[in-house]
Amino acid sequence: MSPLRNWICLPAVLALVLASPGAARAQTGSSYPYTEPSQAQPSYPSQEAAPSQPTSPAYQEQQPGDSQAQPGYEQPGSAQPQQQAAPPVDGEVPTRDAPLAQEPDTSRTSPLAPVTQDGLRPTLSPASTPVQADYVDSGAVLDGRQRLGPFLSGPGSFKFIAHHTTLGALGGFFTQAFANDFSFDQSSREAMLAGTLIGAGLGFGASAWWQFNNWVDRPMSTFGMGNSVVGGMFMAGFMDLFTQDAGVLTWSAFLGAELGAWLTAGLGGGQLPLNDGLLMASGAGWGAAYAALLMAVIHFSGTDISSKTWRDALLLAPGIGAGALALATMRYDPTPSQILRADFFGAGVGAAVLLISGLVLGGFDQSTPYVLSFLGSAGAITTVSLLWEESVDRSSLKHAKDRPYRNVWW
Repeated sequence: MSPLRNWICLPAVLALVLASPGAARAQTGSSYPYTEPSQAQPSYPSQEAAPSQPTSPAYQEQQPGDSQAQPGYEQPGSAQPQQQAAPPVDGEVPTRDAPLAQEPDTSRTSPLAPVTQDGLRPTLSPASTPVQADYVDSGAVLDGRQRLGPFLSGPGSFKFIAHHTTLGALGGFFTQAFANDFSFDQSSREAMLAGTLIGAGLGFGASAWWQFNNWVDRPMSTFGMGNSVVGGMFMAGFMDLFTQDAGVLTWSAFLGAELGAWLTAGLGGGQLPLNDGLLMASGAGWGAAYAALLMAVIHFSGTDISSKTWRDALLLAPGIGAGALALATMRYDPTPSQILRADFFGAGVGAAVLLISGLVLGGFDQSTPYVLSFLGSAGAITTVSLLWEESVDRSSLKHAKDRPYRNVWW
């Protein structure tokens, strides 16, 4: 009975062997029929395509029916590369193990040429260099600064225009008034009116054009007014040495005032430093003060001085002092506080010495108080200017012995 029993069980064993996945792979070869990538469907229609999962025997044993029923099943160890899924097609049901369509690798990118304005990418040679376009001045910036003020220039533009307009009007009026001996008949009034209007118009036009094309800061406009006064005094005193004609002296004073103002604007520049303006103004003031003291010393020493000499000396001295210290600005650079401190000390010491010496000596009709005032003010200015040390961080000096402190005067 045992051989017969074995032969009876043989069909059942063969059926089980044929139904197993290993037997199925042995009968069908290395893979199932290949499906085109364009007909493949993604594993999950609601998500993006993902690489197919590798199959394993455990997975095949868990779902033997799916591996047999679905076409395009990929056997592990086959030479076919992984593919990614293509977009789903309407009307088709996606399968889990369908082959995925292959996409290019986007993890690496190659450098591209810069995009031009018309959308093209030109090919740049290694020797080529970028060419910058020419700078176009929009007019909003003047001498490196933002335009501001009522005439689109610097903060001192209005004062600059008002000064030159007034100066032109006064020059036109007084030149015509002295030419007509201040007569108020019809022709004289017409001449003075015409001179005033023409002078004001010329002054306004010239100053407006200048400030629109050149930066005008507050120091330049302020010290320009003072320098115009000094220039007018100097030219009037200089011409008074040769003639006493009222018309000539008036025109000389007017031209000297214009020259002083325009020299300040042209040579000093719109960004005239405050210390340079203060130094020139101090020179003009001390020139007038020392000229008066010197003339007083000569006069009270017994030498008679005419009124013309007094007038010429007092008119010329401010211009000489301002011009001398204007040249000094090319070499020296004191701070505004140092200049003002020297002025205050010099004026205070000079006035105190003059007053005290005059009271002690019994009057101001002698030369001694003026000599002492002259020497006292000059000594105070020199001492304060040279020996009053500004705030200096000595820790910043590496070699203090080799590099002693030196002030701004040299």
